[in-house]
Amino acid sequence: MLWVGLLRPGDWLVMVFGLVVCGAAFPLAWQAGSAEKAIVRQGGEVFSELDLSRNRRIDVPGPLGITTVVIDQRRVRVASDPGPRQYCVRQGWLARAGEIAICAPNQVSVEVQGSKRPYDSLSY
Repeated sequence: MLWVGLLRPGDWLVMVFGLVVCGAAFPLAWQAGSAEKAIVRQGGEVFSELDLSRNRRIDVPGPLGITTVVIDQRRVRVASDPGPRQYCVRQGWLARAGEIAICAPNQVSVEVQGSKRPYDSLSY
C-alpha cells in the first residue's frame, strides 16, 4: 500500500466526489419507469398486449400445450406451463419494467414494459 502515501488531500477529495457522482447516477441510469403492460409472445410473434391495471387470466397455446398467464395487482406471472423444468413458472411475479419470463420449450414469453425502455448491457 505504498501508493496511499502518494495521495494528497485534493486527490482524496476528487476520489470522494467521483464516488458520490457514480452512486447518484447509478439509480438514475437503471430506471425503467413504472410497469404499464405485459407483452405475451408465442412463437416469437406478439400473442397479446395486456394492461396491468386489469386483473385477468389468459391461456396461450404452444407446441407442448397451454401456458397460463395471470395478471393480478399490477403484476404478471406464468401460472402453469407444460414444459418439463418449469423455469418460467418459478420466475414468479414480474412487476418491474424490463422483467421477462421465457417458457422456451413451449415457445411462450411474458415481458413487462413501462413508459421507458429499460437499459441493459445489450442496449449498449
